[in-house]
Amino acid sequence: MGWVADSLDSIRSCQIRHVLTQIVSLGMIVTSALIVWKGLTYVTGSESPVVVVLSGSMEPGFKRGDILFLQMNKDPIRVGEIVVFNVDGRDIPIVHRVIKVHERHNTGEIQILTKGDNNNDDDRVLYAYGQLWLEQHHIMGRAVGFLPYVGWVTIIMTEKPIFKYLLIGALGLLIITSKE
Repeated sequence: MGWVADSLDSIRSCQIRHVLTQIVSLGMIVTSALIVWKGLTYVTGSESPVVVVLSGSMEPGFKRGDILFLQMNKDPIRVGEIVVFNVDGRDIPIVHRVIKVHERHNTGEIQILTKGDNNNDDDRVLYAYGQLWLEQHHIMGRAVGFLPYVGWVTIIMTEKPIFKYLLIGALGLLIITSKE
């Protein structure tokens, strides 16, 4: 009977090693993703180098679900550029086109007015209460490229959380049941 107990202990230790290996592998994947994100943040100069278009306000140029690649540099922002900006008091960034730039010659500060291509009016109604212009610190980046429709995965998981939980469960099951 001693060999049965030894065999069970051997199997248990293999399972524990297997589980620990899976946990370490998952940790390495998450760490790698964070390193890539931080690297992109550094290279592009944007706090969020990739964003998803969440509304139809920029159609026909960008459609809901498109992924935009952003870059931020020291060049002055010009009329016609597509920028992504944060408004005080709102968590979700907005993707719109610059329609006016006002530069204060005495301080060198710029003020920016934006508008969605598919909107009738400028964005002043979207800005914080009493704010008429965006300033440089509101701008997260300029659109330098895009992938059409790829962002729908994010939109679906945000709007229908059941898909997010199913995906997480499936990935967890895959990790638990994989042999290597």
